[in-house]
This record gives sequence, C-alpha cells and structure tokens, in this order.
Amino acid sequence: MLLNDYKWTQATPRAGADASLPGMKLRRLGLQDYSPIFKSMRYLAEHADPERDDEIWLLSHKPVYTQGQAGRAEHILNPQAIPVVQVDRGGQVTYHGPGQLVCYPLLNVRRRKLGVRALVELLEQAVIATLLDFGITGETRVNAPGVYVNNAKIAALGLRIKNGWSYHGLSFNINMDLSPFAGINPCGFADLEVTQLADLVPPDPALMQVASRVLGNKLLQQLGYDPLV
Repeated sequence: MLLNDYKWTQATPRAGADASLPGMKLRRLGLQDYSPIFKSMRYLAEHADPERDDEIWLLSHKPVYTQGQAGRAEHILNPQAIPVVQVDRGGQVTYHGPGQLVCYPLLNVRRRKLGVRALVELLEQAVIATLLDFGITGETRVNAPGVYVNNAKIAALGLRIKNGWSYHGLSFNINMDLSPFAGINPCGFADLEVTQLADLVPPDPALMQVASRVLGNKLLQQLGYDPLV
C-alpha cells in the first residue's frame, strides 16, 4: 500500500512544547485488509529512519482475528470463516472488524524517551478521555491492558517495539458486529464481556467519524501537539 495515497495531516506542536518534539503526521486510512497494514508498519520499524516523523494511523480492518506472539491456540474457540493471522505484538487473540476504530502509533519511543508501560498508559488514557467526551466512565485493570466500561472491554491494546519504534496499538469498539468475539477468548480471558460505544450513547450515524476525530485529538494532545480541527 502507498501511504501517501491516503489523507494525512501534519500536527502542530502546542505552544511551549519541547523544541525537540519530532514532526507528527496523522493518517486516516479507511477500511483496510489487515496483512498489508501489518507488513507496512513492520517494514517502517525494521527500516528505522531517525529523521522520520512520528505517525498515528487511524483505520478499520476487514474481519480478522490476530494472535499475539505469546498467544495460545486454546483461546481460539470457533473462528469459522474469519482468518487468523499470527502477529508479533504482545498479548493474546483479539478480533478486528468494520465499525471498530484501530489506532496504530508509529512513534520513535527512543527519541521520545517513552517506555512501553508509559505508552500503554498514554493510549489507555486517550481512550478514557474520549469516552468522557461522550459522558462515559472508562477504567483500566491491573495486568489486563485495555479500557473497560461496566466490567466489559471496550478497547484492547497490544504493542511491539523494534529499533526504538512502536507499532501495533489499540482497537476501540465503536459500532460493529460484536458476535465474532464469541469465537475467541478475547485477550485470553474466558467469558470476558465486550461492549461498544454505540450501545452506550444515543444513535448517531456519524459516530465512527466523531469518535475517530476525538480519539485522534486526545492522542495528539497527550503527545504534545495541538488538536486538529
């Protein structure tokens, strides 16, 4: 895939930000097959360019299960016709599909002096801040990365760091068919309930677009940039 074929925006460091803050591009990639995106972000990490801007990719995937590098086969219960892709992120199995907002932060964490735990917390807090804009209280759990609402998981996290760059990221359930989650133990937890934003707010045909804008802005602010209009 050619990234520059898709819409992207250059973010502006906020007033008073560290002068060494790197450039930041936010890309909106629409609905994508999983494998080309995975290969693209892995390629960028494997061919690390210390001068390259950091990037945030926002998109959705066609139906796919992804199994983390330490994933256990018994957590894939009944995939039916949905493909299962083995990947190199942390964590167990999860599901991606249309109506789910996926965010991949491709950040030079070495340049930012940003540890993995701090990046996980930053992503979690961006989701929690997004939920608050919709009047919803989200929470985290010890030893179970992600964000939960009323004991049900609404956002999952899994990262990989290579050559000082992060890739993979978070998936945030917005307005999707949740039934494929029944084919797995989500994130390796049997009987874990999942939820989505559409079930917690009044109907809105533009919910995905609104949530994408809000989450993108929350992430930019967390990382030291002005929100985009």
